Amino acid sequence: MKSREVEEDLLDAALTTAHAGLVTAFGHVSALAGERVLITPPQPLGSLTGRPVPLDLGADDLPEGTPKEAWIHLAIYRARPDVRAVCRAQPETATALASAGVPIRPLHGQGAFLGPEVPVFDDPRLVRDRERAGELAKALGQAPAVLMRGNGAITVGADLGQAVARMWLLEVSARINAQAAAAGRPRALSADEQAAWLAAETELLSRLWAHLRADRRGQS
Repeated sequence: MKSREVEEDLLDAALTTAHAGLVTAFGHVSALAGERVLITPPQPLGSLTGRPVPLDLGADDLPEGTPKEAWIHLAIYRARPDVRAVCRAQPETATALASAGVPIRPLHGQGAFLGPEVPVFDDPRLVRDRERAGELAKALGQAPAVLMRGNGAITVGADLGQAVARMWLLEVSARINAQAAAAGRPRALSADEQAAWLAAETELLSRLWAHLRADRRGQS
């Protein structure tokens, strides 16, 4: 995909993430454009005025105007060749469950798109250096999402739509987990049940992204 097209998709993803209530003043999204990473500047995603900042995948320093947490994105792309987009946000319920030590498991079909259990990076400090970003990427492993105790979450995808849709699903799944825990004994989907949903993952994530984007545009 050409850089200009990725820039347009990044703006769409940023505005949609903000409209969905997943970020306020903080958060960023990025995507690969050829051999470079394009990441949103350190501005509120709902009112971006600057163009995405280009980063070299092998960068040893962050250029001026880059979010200080850009190290997270670089570490994930370096560790996960399958990842083409990253979303960094602060979903409230998911963050609360991570701090409470309550695991987020697939209690409904689409929850399977977050894996059998969302891993937690147990370090609440800002991730603004290469070493800690590498530790976060290890905590993510091959999962589609990782919670950061006291510090929001990261979701990834084969494209920006998947990354943003998963962030929205993470918050929905967190609310379902919290409600189920309060009501009784949560029953997670079995491995076979998760596999059945995962067979339709690409299709359903695409439809969810289309819905989220249309909802934002309809109310803009």
